[in-house]
Amino acid sequence: MGAAALGAVVLVAAAVQRLSGVGFALIAAPVLVLVLGPTAGVGLSNCASGAISLLGLAAEWRGVRARRVVPLVLAAALTVPLGARLAAVAPESVLLVAIGAVVSVASVVVMLGVRAAALRGVPGAVVAGAAGGLLNAAAGVGGPALSLYAANCGWSAREFLPTAQFFALAVNAMSLSAKGLPALSASQWAVAAGAVAGGTAVGQLLAGRVPDRPVRRLVLGLALAGGLVTLVKGLTVGL
Repeated sequence: MGAAALGAVVLVAAAVQRLSGVGFALIAAPVLVLVLGPTAGVGLSNCASGAISLLGLAAEWRGVRARRVVPLVLAAALTVPLGARLAAVAPESVLLVAIGAVVSVASVVVMLGVRAAALRGVPGAVVAGAAGGLLNAAAGVGGPALSLYAANCGWSAREFLPTAQFFALAVNAMSLSAKGLPALSASQWAVAAGAVAGGTAVGQLLAGRVPDRPVRRLVLGLALAGGLVTLVKGLTVGL
C-alpha cells in the first residue's frame, strides 16, 4: 500500500471515530486487511483505534460511566485470548472471509437497529463485552457489539462517546497484549501515527458541527462496502 493511501484511510477513519466513538475499524479494517494482510491489518487497526480512544479520553474521561463499562471490559478480557488464538491459527483466506462477513453483518445489524431484551442490563453488558473482545482480537471490529448494547439500553450520545472510548482503549490494549504489535515498516508506522493525530484533530474540530445521522450512515455504508469486498477477496483466494 502506498503511504498516501494508508494515510488517507487511517485519517478518515480516525476522524469518524473521534466524532462518533466507534467506526475506525469498520471503515479501516477491511481496507487494511486487504492490503497489509489479516495479521498486520487487524494489528494496525487495534493500535490506531486504541490510540484515538486514548486521545479522546484525555479530554472526556470524566464522562465515563464506570459502573456500565466495568462488566463490558471484564467480559471482553475472557474472550480476547480466544480471538487472538483464532487469528493466529486460521488460514489467510478463512480470516478474510470471517472479517468480511463480520463487518458486513455487523453493519447491517446496526443499520436495522436490532432490539433484544438480552442486550440490556448486566447480562447484556456481558454478552456485548464478550462479543466485542472476541471480534476485536480476531478481526479488529469490536465496536458494533457495544453500539447494539448502547442502543438497547437507550444511552445518549453524551454517555456513549466517552464510555465507548474507554472500552475501545481497554479491549485494544488487551488484544495487542495477546498478539503483539504488527510487523510494519518504520515509514508505515510514521504515516499511521501522523494520520491518527491528524484525523483526531479533524474529528475534534467537526464535533458538534456535523449531525450524527449523516456520519452514522457514512460509516455504515463504507463499512458494508469494505466488508463485502473483503468477503469476496477471501472467497476467491487461490482461484
